[in-house]
Amino acid sequence: MVEEEPMSQPVRRAAVLGHPIAHSLSPALHRAAYAELGLSEWEYQRHDVQAEELAEFVAGMDDSWAGLSLTMPLKYAALSLADHVDPQAEAVGAVNTLLRGPGGLLTAANTDVYGLTTALREVMARGHTPERAVIVGGGATACSALAALGDLGIHSPVVLARSLQRVGAVHRAASKMGTEPQFRQWDGAEVPDLLRSADIVLSTVPQYAADGLAAHLQGTRLQQHQVLLDVVYAGWPTAVAAAWEQAGGTIAPGHLMLLHQGVEQVRLMTGRPGPVEAMRRALLAAIAPAHGQAPSTTHLPG
Repeated sequence: MVEEEPMSQPVRRAAVLGHPIAHSLSPALHRAAYAELGLSEWEYQRHDVQAEELAEFVAGMDDSWAGLSLTMPLKYAALSLADHVDPQAEAVGAVNTLLRGPGGLLTAANTDVYGLTTALREVMARGHTPERAVIVGGGATACSALAALGDLGIHSPVVLARSLQRVGAVHRAASKMGTEPQFRQWDGAEVPDLLRSADIVLSTVPQYAADGLAAHLQGTRLQQHQVLLDVVYAGWPTAVAAAWEQAGGTIAPGHLMLLHQGVEQVRLMTGRPGPVEAMRRALLAAIAPAHGQAPSTTHLPG
């Protein structure tokens, strides 16, 4: 009698898309989650895809695909491809997750908001209720920051932008969320006082873009309950984060946001809770060789 070969499990696919994409640490996060959860049939890759190529890539996905993680420049382009947009993603106006359901139904979601909120809650002082917040930048991540602050009960943050003519996305997001941000010029005379008095500062701009703000913190004494989260995770600490910590405030490294948004993506794609600590270890291990540095473990329990 010939024994039958055991049938192999069908592969389940997920990937991160964007341009450029070689630097992405999402594969380290998701693969660590699959290993911890025993999902041996799952694979996670990265694909370099431009905005104009996204529709073709999505059309070529078959039933083995569970979902996509999306980075720039795809966070806006994905909205028009989805059959259903999660209400929070609709309000923010940008998505970083596409889920493929039965029959190829595409659902767009935004886990950046969850990542920001959870990262802040991880480092915030217990018993302190934040009231004043500043968002640095006016792009897609600033819209997510607006939603995250709303989740924390702050509905009128100050938005610092280089040009007040280029914050249309934040205006639209605020209108949908029912929040009332105040917009200020990046180099305004009131900026130092706004930063120093904030309970939370969310820097949403690329690496080095916020370095000039560090000078406003020189000679300042901050309270430990005052938190700065810089979404940058390369070259940590950034100049503004280093100045904030030296002044006595608490910092949330950018990789905390990356970690927690990835945890939520794993939950949405697999239906299983993302294993936070296994993913944290994998991320910290990946950061050092990727960026030539020893990862900071400040405020990273476990």
